[in-house]
Amino acid sequence: MYYVSKRLEISSAHALHLSYESKCENLHGHNWIVVVHCKSRELNADGMVTDFTLIKREIEGKLDHKNLNDVLPFNPSAENLARWICDTVPNCYKVEVWESENNKAIYERDE
Repeated sequence: MYYVSKRLEISSAHALHLSYESKCENLHGHNWIVVVHCKSRELNADGMVTDFTLIKREIEGKLDHKNLNDVLPFNPSAENLARWICDTVPNCYKVEVWESENNKAIYERDE
């Protein structure tokens, strides 16, 4: 099994739609740290699991310096963001999304 990981820093804003009152319902920003983990039993024709440039383009290119509420079709919590990234990147099986130094969400695909 081959494994690769790509770490990205993304600056973006969001406002959460919650079932309770919270300051997070107001538009606010984060410098997110996103770690994308991919794996494959075989390498592609270019000798890669997933091209690091592709990961950057698919994730940073769509989310960096954006209001996540404007570009994503769901409530942009860290958990939902991790799941969306995992579904977007080829061969991805796990995503870590750090909303702040102390708050991290992880999505790992069931095999």
